[in-house]
Amino acid sequence: MNILRIDNLTVSINGKEILKDFSLEIKSGEIHAIMGPNGVGKSTLTKVIMGDPNYKIEKGTITYNGKVLNDVPVNERAKMGIFLGMQMPLSIEGVTNADFLRSALRAKEGDNFKLLSFIRELDELTKKLHMDSNMIHRGINDGFSGGERKKNEILQMNILKPDMVLLDEIDSGLDVDSLKLVGEAVMEYYEKRKPAILLVTHYQRLLDYIKPDFIHIMQGGKIVKSGDKSLALRIEKEGYDKIVGMSDE
Repeated sequence: MNILRIDNLTVSINGKEILKDFSLEIKSGEIHAIMGPNGVGKSTLTKVIMGDPNYKIEKGTITYNGKVLNDVPVNERAKMGIFLGMQMPLSIEGVTNADFLRSALRAKEGDNFKLLSFIRELDELTKKLHMDSNMIHRGINDGFSGGERKKNEILQMNILKPDMVLLDEIDSGLDVDSLKLVGEAVMEYYEKRKPAILLVTHYQRLLDYIKPDFIHIMQGGKIVKSGDKSLALRIEKEGYDKIVGMSDE
């Protein structure tokens, strides 16, 4: 079983604290959704877990399968099986999707990498996600719409097969049909591999497709309330302020 533990983590950027004494544990087979207003540190959390060097860990630890990640570079975390689907995926000209994924998978699998299997799977996933086959041979996200970029993140996830999946507002920029497609693709991956999933979202609508075991509300850089999926429905109906101000029932 893979376990991600975050213990009393305080994180800053440019001298400003974003996360404050944040703690959370996620195990294989669990889906955790992080919700909360803008500016409370939700996206920062995913970036820090992935190793973004722009953020400074002031105190606390991030541990994955017993190894402290605080000083582990991004590429090593990726090799360990951690994946981040970004809120705003960057475009990279001159490096095609196919070349990027082939290089990344070869770096992860080493001598076990099989080119024909990779090509076959890439073709199948492109069709399943309703992506134009030409996108595979274009620069990474070059000229892609917001929705196409999010589908590309899910394509990367399926190819790289991580055990710890971080999805930062994967629903933003998606129309209704694409939201359903992406949500179902994530759940299909989950059913096959039972990874640990940390999902950041503003909206309950994504949770119609990706079924979380735990919902956490963030405020002031830490989790202030947790519950099951019914908590997301209460958020949509009542708003954050009212729920966070309530005592546990």
